[in-house]
This record gives sequence, structure tokens and C-alpha cells, in this order.
Amino acid sequence: MLSFIGLGLWDEKDITLKGLEEAKKCDKIFAEFYTSKMGVEVEKIEALIGKKIHVLSRQEVEEGRILIEEAKKHRIAFLVPGDPMEATTHVELRIRAIEEGIETKIIHGVSIISASASFAGLQAYKFGRVISIAKPSKDYFPLSPYENLVENIKAGLHSLLLLDIGMKANEAMEIILEMEKIKKEKIIDENSLIVVIARISSQDAIARAGKIKDLINEDFGKPPHSIIFPGKMHFMEEKALTKIANAPEKIIKKGERV
Repeated sequence: MLSFIGLGLWDEKDITLKGLEEAKKCDKIFAEFYTSKMGVEVEKIEALIGKKIHVLSRQEVEEGRILIEEAKKHRIAFLVPGDPMEATTHVELRIRAIEEGIETKIIHGVSIISASASFAGLQAYKFGRVISIAKPSKDYFPLSPYENLVENIKAGLHSLLLLDIGMKANEAMEIILEMEKIKKEKIIDENSLIVVIARISSQDAIARAGKIKDLINEDFGKPPHSIIFPGKMHFMEEKALTKIANAPEKIIKKGERV
């Protein structure tokens, strides 16, 4: 058997009781932390479960051989930050297990997608495509994140930007502004309204809304960070950004409400 168990977003206490009970029943525990980092070391999760956790590399998870072969002989738990089925790799791994005749189980965890929306006071069903921002390099500067963001904006939808591991919101803002300079669509600029979310689910989690130019030099503390570009807002969402995310009322757009 292969059980996919979501760990939640920050520390060992974010795992559900159902997930913890399942992990304790398993013969071997595996985990990956390349899709996202937890706010605690793996030893704390091991202490809670009471078993050794074997951390797999990205290559080992994508190959799947270790998990598949172990699951043929034992009851295996595969721990994943957030919700276990948000990554395409994990969905593909489950399909392979089923094709090999292995029983699978999913125990969901708190998702960054729903948690970010609710933490900022925005309505989850009004979000468009989730966008990943990777660290650019000399030979790698994809513009697809910008194009997807623009599509969401034109549709009036909120956009959640998931940042590369270790990336701060400030760097992501600079990357988005640089993409705008290249594409020259005049849709995003320093006056664009955004929401920065840092260390969600931790004791010092923050949501801070404002214009890019007012936030780009602000210190949001250590990652993980994410960014939301709000779309057309309901009046309650506008109020939430002022009361929950400390946005100055004068910068909240009063356009068409949805």
C-alpha cells in the first residue's frame, strides 16, 4: 500500500489527525521537500510520528522506483508538504502505483492555494490559474508566468504566485516588473495592487497589501513567501484587504465588483 499524506504548510502540528494515524500504521515513511520547504526540521516530524523518515530527492520521486518497489512489499507513507496531489509528479506516481496493482490512499493536507486566499480575506473560487515564479538565470528567463498573470487580470480573476524555494517576495516583484518591461503590455506597473503572504500557518504569518512600489523594499522576514494579484473584488474582499492585510483604503480599486 502507498499512502500519500499531506503535511500542511509550516510545522509538524499541521498534519491532520487522520494523516498522523496513517503514518504511525505504516512500515516505512518517505518524504520529499523539493516542492516546498516546511518551517521545521524533519527531526520534529519524526519525533511526532515516532519513526525514521527517508527523504527522497526530486529525481528519486520522479523515477518512483523506490516508492513503487517498497509499496509492493510494505505499507508505505509518502509525506508531502501542503496537499499531496497538487504536484503533477505525485499524481503520475499514484497512477503508476495503481497500474502496478498497488492500493493507494490519499490523506489531504492544508493547501497553500486555499490557505493563501482565506488568510488574505479573498474568495477562493475567484482565483484564476496558479502561477509559479522561478529564479531566472542568464539563459533562463521564461515569460509564461507574466502571460498567465495577464490572462487572469484581463478576466478579472485573482492570481496566486508561488515563488521558487527560498525566493523572497521582493525578488519576485522585481522579476514581474522586468517581464513587463520585456512584454510592454502596460498592464502591470509599480502602482499595481498586490498582497504579500509570508510564513503562512506559522505564529508570525503575515499578509500585507499595497502597491508594488510601496512594498518592494519592505522586509517580510524569512520565506516561504507568496504573492497575490487581486482581480475584481467584492466589497467584502476590499474591506478584508484593509482590515486583514493593512492596505490603505485609498489604494483599493473601486471598479466593477463581482
